[in-house]
Amino acid sequence: MKQGQNIVLIGFMGSGKTTVGVKLSYRLRMTVEDTDKLIERREGRSISEIFADDGEEYFRELETNLLEELGERSGRRIYSVGGGTPVRSENRELLKKLGKVIYLRVKPETVYERLKEDSTRPLLQCEDPLGRIRSLLEARKEAYESCADVILDADELSTDEIIKKIEEETEKMKLLVINGPNINFLGIREKSVYGTQDYQYLLGLIQKKAEETGCEIPVFQSNHEGAIIDRIQEAYFDGTEGIVINPGAYTHYSYAIRDALASVPIPKVEIHISDITKREEFRKISVTAPVCDKQIYGQGLDGYLQAIDFLLRK
Repeated sequence: MKQGQNIVLIGFMGSGKTTVGVKLSYRLRMTVEDTDKLIERREGRSISEIFADDGEEYFRELETNLLEELGERSGRRIYSVGGGTPVRSENRELLKKLGKVIYLRVKPETVYERLKEDSTRPLLQCEDPLGRIRSLLEARKEAYESCADVILDADELSTDEIIKKIEEETEKMKLLVINGPNINFLGIREKSVYGTQDYQYLLGLIQKKAEETGCEIPVFQSNHEGAIIDRIQEAYFDGTEGIVINPGAYTHYSYAIRDALASVPIPKVEIHISDITKREEFRKISVTAPVCDKQIYGQGLDGYLQAIDFLLRK
């Protein structure tokens, strides 16, 4: 389990979030909290009463406010969130910042069998609860899946198997590769300097390295300074444990990217495909290298793999 990372369980009602959360808390010795129960305690009334008195939109606003508050907490926790929480786009962003998001996916028939006698679910108090379950699951499918870091089919796994898979996923080291302007033009731009392999080849190299090392290594590329800064800042919240960055031309003058890197207290490696010490004078200056733990240049695309190895050792 990575130090400081929360686990966030999402899924439809009846997917087993509560059961998994409690058992996982004993296994990992982490506090588990249910956001629905937190809201009930604060409001002094049940979810059904909140829906009846003030409507669903009021309840969804309570969820958003709570997620913002939880994101400011220190320490590791397991959070089990309400089935409709990821529907709001702002909630999806807050959930991803909160920790590793695990989606427990279930079939409509499973939910119906588990909840057909449960009168505390306001959304299922209708003439055709199974039909209602089907329509809600279909409507929420994209929200759940786009929010999730990991998707587990809870129909096909026992609780112990789910916990084991969550443990395996949360033990993975998460690194991040950031590529700046024009790196996406590999294989097109200045082949004598950057080689003939294209950007997809580089992505394949990194994916293979991720599989070999058992790491999670997403790759981000942008030609825009602000987008790169946003992604560096996001790494502070999403459990990233090391950054490999090729800032491209921003290397030589972007104090904004330099400040963003300095603000994120995790290991960082600056990478350059060519040997910048043997090129134009302006390329020999790096304003970002001083806030990184290492600088690698002149090793071609293999420099990315060397940078990943350095972070794994560190």
